[in-house]
Amino acid sequence: MKLFPAIDLLGGRAVRLEEGRRDRVTVFHERPVELVAELARDGVDRLHVVDLDGAFGEPRQLALVQAIVAASPVPVEVGGGIRDRAAVEAILELGAAFVVLGTAAVRSPVLVEELCRAHAGRVIVAVDARDGVVAVDGWTTSGGITALELGKRAASWGAAALLYTDIARDGLHTGPNIEATSRLAVAAGCEVIASGGVGSLDDLVQLREAGVPAVVVGRALYDRRFTVAEAVRVAHGAP
Repeated sequence: MKLFPAIDLLGGRAVRLEEGRRDRVTVFHERPVELVAELARDGVDRLHVVDLDGAFGEPRQLALVQAIVAASPVPVEVGGGIRDRAAVEAILELGAAFVVLGTAAVRSPVLVEELCRAHAGRVIVAVDARDGVVAVDGWTTSGGITALELGKRAASWGAAALLYTDIARDGLHTGPNIEATSRLAVAAGCEVIASGGVGSLDDLVQLREAGVPAVVVGRALYDRRFTVAEAVRVAHGAP
């Protein structure tokens, strides 16, 4: 299983939200670029960067994202507020290896299908769900579509992968929703990246043993529940 440490950006700082709520934010670093060397070491496969300002409809932090991409020795996937063709092109031009689209996949499906085909293997569709229903606009609004249905559509478009987040577990160390993640993978027939809820090395073991191909880990690393090296070892196959 691949391991993707997360850097969530808000107001120029590295933060984590609980359940995606802006009023439940914890700041972990004032200068996110300085986190890159720490997170992108010991054999991690990719960095997962989210521009929360963009996700909430505010000006995106392109300069900061560019600095993180430039500093990273591993590929970087970037999401958050990327909702049109110009935004996708801008992120890819910054050097990001992958771009993550969530709200756009619900609101502008034709466009996202076109982007999946134009940038084959580089567009990841975020399936952010609460009680099985997709949430959009920074997780503030129901998208009116189930996670399974969006996953199937994205797979048919040729998405590189699905990024599945159980919003109710995000940032809370309550354990990932392995059942829902596996169910989505089977229904969509597409690679699914698990996100949200990882709080222990045992959570990583369970995801790996369930056949989940990749996982995003954020708060557990910042809270020092385990190290990057320990997470890599377990994700890559150690007992």
